[in-house]
Amino acid sequence: MREKELRRSLAVLPIGTVMKLTSLTARQIRYYESQELIFPKRSDGNRRLYSLADIDRLLEIKDYLDDGLNMAGIRKVYDQKKLERERQKDQSHQLTDDDVRKILHDEFLRAGGLQIPGSQQPSVQKPF
Repeated sequence: MREKELRRSLAVLPIGTVMKLTSLTARQIRYYESQELIFPKRSDGNRRLYSLADIDRLLEIKDYLDDGLNMAGIRKVYDQKKLERERQKDQSHQLTDDDVRKILHDEFLRAGGLQIPGSQQPSVQKPF
């Protein structure tokens, strides 16, 4: 995780600060948590601690509600975003058949001591 993302995910803000930053009540914030739209961390004393990413999510939820979406609609939006992220992650880590063939081809050429097309083999100096 990049440092910027890591810092945004640090849960350090108490609910009072989050209320001031988002103009939401504690009850609304706890409701969104019960609806599994946000996931605040808990301190040793079992107090909710929020990150900057949680605040962004709360403001986004507020915007969706202002646009007329209900809780089910908002959950569906976040579920679709999560599926899209997972799909992109899977696609970025999967090799295609062509990729595997190219890798095997290059390895066979390398193992046989042959030159790989487009690559430079080190030059060997011949004695006079």
